[in-house]
Amino acid sequence: MARTVVSTDRAPEPPAGIPLSQGVRKGGILQVSGQTAVDPATGKVVEGGVAEQTEQCLRNVIAILEAEGGSLEDVLMLRVYLTDTAHFAEMNETYARVVGEPFPARTTVYVGLPAGLLVEIDALAVLD
Repeated sequence: MARTVVSTDRAPEPPAGIPLSQGVRKGGILQVSGQTAVDPATGKVVEGGVAEQTEQCLRNVIAILEAEGGSLEDVLMLRVYLTDTAHFAEMNETYARVVGEPFPARTTVYVGLPAGLLVEIDALAVLD
């Protein structure tokens, strides 16, 4: 079973010099790389706070899932990386609204991200 790279213009391209793919699929398993709040139309981080950034991260994840015929319904696990514990409640509210029930498994960790980025989200999905 071959491993294939997933790419779509509906999600931002990886930054120049960063060796990663938007997603990788092997059989029915799709791993979506961590998506930040970069709007693929502008190449810039969306304006606003953690709510707006969380929504854009999830839009980017969804675009990569859809490129392979998937959706949030196929996601088993989402990992959320936040830069500040104070952002948890606001991120969680936006996350719940966009993802909807039944919620996939999730891990939230606190990390350092490049300047201006407050959140990053990756996904593991199983596609039919």
